[in-house]
Amino acid sequence: MSVCVCVSAIDCVVGSWGPWSSCTSPCGVGSTERSRQVSVPPRNGGTPCPDLKQRRGCFGNNSNCSTAKEVAKILPDSFKRNFKDPWRRPHMMMKKEKDSYCVHLRVKQASAACKLKLWSAQLVRERLVCAECQSDAMSKSDRCGGDGLQSTRTFWAAASVPGCHGSWIRESSSERCRCPHYSVLFV
Repeated sequence: MSVCVCVSAIDCVVGSWGPWSSCTSPCGVGSTERSRQVSVPPRNGGTPCPDLKQRRGCFGNNSNCSTAKEVAKILPDSFKRNFKDPWRRPHMMMKKEKDSYCVHLRVKQASAACKLKLWSAQLVRERLVCAECQSDAMSKSDRCGGDGLQSTRTFWAAASVPGCHGSWIRESSSERCRCPHYSVLFV
């Protein structure tokens, strides 16, 4: 007499797709994803589960994106503070001082030309750089062009080193401050 222990195969069953996540980049090309859960796992040789995650490209166009598209122009802090024009040209005369502020940026990319000058050679991948925005460099909106957006890659160019440029991500900013020596200035 033979005893049959019959076990039937159970196929994987998944739930419906969840919503798409927000774009990983608030400005420019990024990605978005969605997922679904397994309701019944496969057993006894049943059909395996299909993909549980999907990813697709997206283009973030946040209202702050025009700020992220600006390119910061920078100089070493040796070009420091309170420049007074010896020829007294009206457009260069000291104007009403606005409070300076500092932006702390993590370098993500720097071109090879940056290695040509001592001050720009410090702009290397993953280094945290302090960039000071002084009143002479401020636009009408009381900020320096290209000072970046929090957690978003923005671009910079060294004004005195041809071909030296790269990208960085703003980590923080402080009002009414001065960056330490060997930092950079917005121009």
